Amino acid sequence: MATVLLVVHLMIAAALVGVVLLQKSEGGALGMGGGGSGGGFLTGRGQANLLTRATAGLAAAFFVTSILLTILAKQTAPAGSVFDTVPGAPATSAPATPGETPTTGRGGILDKLQPPAAPSVPGGQ
Repeated sequence: MATVLLVVHLMIAAALVGVVLLQKSEGGALGMGGGGSGGGFLTGRGQANLLTRATAGLAAAFFVTSILLTILAKQTAPAGSVFDTVPGAPATSAPATPGETPTTGRGGILDKLQPPAAPSVPGGQ
């Protein structure tokens, strides 16, 4: 179902790009856009109305397929998030006892940036 909907969505997107490119340029920045009054398939106002309606219809279909793909992806996605699990960290850990310093961190960059603990010198110096 998702594959069929995705293919239809891509076809609508390609058609929407094509219809937008067929429309006459309002600003005439590059001098393109179906200028000239020579005999053509559609001329004047009829062409503008047809392309405008086609653009509106394809845009509506694009939005509908986008929403349907989002709903379908939400239903088939596994529960949870990628951020719920940290790679390399134990799944469960025992609560720390007061006064106990951890011997190993989680292996992050902050653990690597901390200065090493000063060695204890016997004799009180």
